[in-house]
Amino acid sequence: MEKKKLGLVPKLIIAIILGILIGQFLPEGFCRVIVTASGLFSTFLKFIIPLMIVAYVTMGIADLSQGAGRLLIITVCLAYGSTLIAGSCSYLVAESLFPSFMSPEAMEQIAATADNSLSSYFSIQLQPLLDTLSAVALAFVLGLCLSNMRGREIGNSLYNGMKDFSGIIDKVLHTVIIPLLPLYICGTFTDMTKSGKTFAILSILWKVFLVVIAMHLICIVIQFVIAGTVSKKNPLILIKNQIPGYTTALGTQSSAATIPVNLECAKNDGVSEQIRNFVVPLCANIHMAGSMITITACATAVCLMNQLPISLATVIPFIMTLGIAMVASPGAPGGSIMTALPFLYMVFGAEAGDPNGPICAIMVALYITQDSFGTACNVSGDNAIGVIVNTIYEKWIKK
Repeated sequence: MEKKKLGLVPKLIIAIILGILIGQFLPEGFCRVIVTASGLFSTFLKFIIPLMIVAYVTMGIADLSQGAGRLLIITVCLAYGSTLIAGSCSYLVAESLFPSFMSPEAMEQIAATADNSLSSYFSIQLQPLLDTLSAVALAFVLGLCLSNMRGREIGNSLYNGMKDFSGIIDKVLHTVIIPLLPLYICGTFTDMTKSGKTFAILSILWKVFLVVIAMHLICIVIQFVIAGTVSKKNPLILIKNQIPGYTTALGTQSSAATIPVNLECAKNDGVSEQIRNFVVPLCANIHMAGSMITITACATAVCLMNQLPISLATVIPFIMTLGIAMVASPGAPGGSIMTALPFLYMVFGAEAGDPNGPICAIMVALYITQDSFGTACNVSGDNAIGVIVNTIYEKWIKK
C-alpha cells in the first residue's frame, strides 16, 4: 500500500504553528538558527524569481500564436483596474468604520515592534541577475517577438533555448523551492513572534485588523464570482482551488515567491499552460489589489489618529500612482510599503509624509503586521484574472 504524502497546505499550516511556538517558547539563539536558514533560502529565492519571470512569461507569450499583444493589454488593464477599485473601496470602508476604534496609544505600541526583528547569524550575498521590473520588461520583449517572428522572420533556435531554460527553472522550483517553502514560512513566523509583531496587532488593533482581512476576503470572493460568471465555472470550486496559493502567500509575504504554487492553482482552475505561464508571473508583479487595500486602510487610520485631513480626492491620485510604482515591489515581504514610502506625502502632506519621520514609521509598522493577508489577496486575484483571460482567449481570440 502506497504511503500517503502530506499535502502542501497541511505542511504550510504546520510551519506557521511551529514558527509561532518556536518564537514564543524557545530561546533567541535557537530562533536565530531558524531565521538564518530561512534567510538563506530567501536569498536564493530572490535570485530565482527574476529568472522564473523571464522563463515563464516569455514562454507564456511566445506560445500564444494569436493575439499575444491584445492579451497582454487585457491582462494589464484588468490588473490595474482591480488595484484601483480595491484601493478606492478600502478608503470608503476605512473612513466609515475606523474613527470609532482608533487611538494613538495603540499605534505607539505597534510602532515599538518595528525594529525588533531577529538578526541572522550569517548571510550570503547573492545578487539577482535582473531586478523584477527588468525581468518583466525582458520577458515582454522576448515573448512578443518570438510570438510574432518565429517561423517567419527567425528560426526556432531561441524559442527552443528558452523552452529548455523554462524546463530547468521548472525543475528547480519543484525540487528545491516548493519543498523548502515550509522552512521559509516557519522562519518568518518565528521572527514575527519573537519580535512581538504577531500578537501586537491582535491584542491592540484587532478591530482594524479584522476589517482589513474582511475587505481582503470580500475582494477575493468578488473577483472569483466575476471570474466564474465570465468562464461559467463554479466560483466556490475556484476559491477552493486557490487555498494552497493563499496559504503559501500568508507565510512567504511575497507574491513572487508564491508563483510556483499559484501556477498549480491555475492548472486546477482549468487555465491552459500558455495562459497560466503568462498571466500568473506577470500579475504577481503588477496586480496589487490586496496590498492597495491594506496601504489605503492603514493610511486612513494614521490620518484619523493624527487629525490629518484625508478625502477621496487625495486618495485617488495616491492609488493611481502606487498602482504603477509598486510594479517592482513583490519580491520581498514589505516591498509594497517600502515602495509607497516616497509617495505618502500625497496623503499625509509634505511635513507629516517625510519617509524618515515618525508618522511614516508608524504606517510601515501597521502595514507590515497585515502584509501577509494583503499578499494572499494579491495572488488569489491573480488567478481570478487568469481564469478571465483564459476564457477571453479561448472564446474570442484563439478562434
